[in-house]
Amino acid sequence: MANWFECKAQYDKMMENGSTKKVTEPYMVDALSFTEAEARIIEEMTPFVSGVLTVAAVKKTKISEIFWDDSADKWYLVKAAFITIDEKSAKEKKQVVHYLVAGSDFKGAYDNFKEGMSGTLADFDIVSINETSIMDVYKAKLG
Repeated sequence: MANWFECKAQYDKMMENGSTKKVTEPYMVDALSFTEAEARIIEEMTPFVSGVLTVAAVKKTKISEIFWDDSADKWYLVKAAFITIDEKSAKEKKQVVHYLVAGSDFKGAYDNFKEGMSGTLADFDIVSINETSIMDVYKAKLG
């Protein structure tokens, strides 16, 4: 199971008008620890950054799964509530689960989420879908 960390990378970015500006941008990294997440974001970002790269923050997220779409350029946070029945009280309970979904737009993210969940037998409701500021997502390196 993946452990997703949000890492904020701070560096000088070349803007469209040719000037440089110090930016802090969030990225997602699959890692086993905070230390590994920091090392991974430095490893992944260094080839694309000229100058100093600083990791401004690393925090563990509640993301349980990510749905990919290589043609998409945005990331959306989808909160889904799974409906379960408490065996003792026979009452409905909702457990909210967070997903990160790639999409070119809101509808694309919705469609990718629904497609990714198509094999799920449990009942769920989509609580919210929000565009994030996440720039990119880095999977764990195997081997």
